[in-house]
Amino acid sequence: MKTLAILGAGDLGKQIAHYAITDKHYKNVVFFDDFFKGNHFHNMSFLGNSSEIENAFKNQEFDELIIGIGYKHLVHKKVFYKSFNGKIPFGKIIHSSSWVDDTAVIEEGCVIYPRCIIDAKCVIKANSILNIGCSVSHESVISSHCFLSPRVAIAGFTTIEEECVIGINVTIIDNVNIKENSKIGAGAVVINTIEKSGLYVGNPARFIR
Repeated sequence: MKTLAILGAGDLGKQIAHYAITDKHYKNVVFFDDFFKGNHFHNMSFLGNSSEIENAFKNQEFDELIIGIGYKHLVHKKVFYKSFNGKIPFGKIIHSSSWVDDTAVIEEGCVIYPRCIIDAKCVIKANSILNIGCSVSHESVISSHCFLSPRVAIAGFTTIEEECVIGINVTIIDNVNIKENSKIGAGAVVINTIEKSGLYVGNPARFIR
């Protein structure tokens, strides 16, 4: 089995490492982080900062990379992805308790947490994370570098554009589009297309700032 490198040694990186090992996607996990200091991290090797990733890959210290940077730093998550894309193979984790239709597409660098449902002809684009218990209905698209919090429910024919954060327990009805760089607050209900990037909360969801 392969060795996974995770860029980001925070709480999200630790969660990804846990699923990578316990759900038997990878044999080993190593970490890179621009702020952590030391040689080991939770019994896993720490190999240095982001500038050392390419050399470590050339030295065969890992096989695939996942960017484990949280929802507060999606711009950096996107920058790192673009800087390593085409140079280093990205990994992918789809937890074994999730159900993914055969016609759905999940691109590289994605992490699908436990108990998610991804319906027919959905596309989850590169470098996105779906947290515990998310459901994405038929023919919907989650664009790159997005973060879906636990129990997000998305109806069919919906598009979430890049770098969006969808809060816990958000419901999104069918046939809507959410503009890039938008944040949808916890428990919001989105019933109309969001055409302006910003923070939206409430039922129905309304623009805050």
